[in-house]
Amino acid sequence: MTNRYQRMKMQRRMQRRIRLVVEERRMAFGSGPRATEPVTDLEETAEITPLGDPAVEPGVAPARMPTVERVPVRSA
Repeated sequence: MTNRYQRMKMQRRMQRRIRLVVEERRMAFGSGPRATEPVTDLEETAEITPLGDPAVEPGVAPARMPTVERVPVRSA
């Protein structure tokens, strides 16, 4: 039986081998590395929109989220 560290190490090794085979097949079929994925700028910052109503006016209280009420639990 293998311990957790050995299993993780084997899984990483298997993933690395799969990645290498996939890359070899891409090159063999003429497509460049990662040709199917769109090119993205890793340094670009993403705009994160706040949750809730985006059109909240200043000075107006936002609508409250519905609360969850307590429900009695019957024993089985």
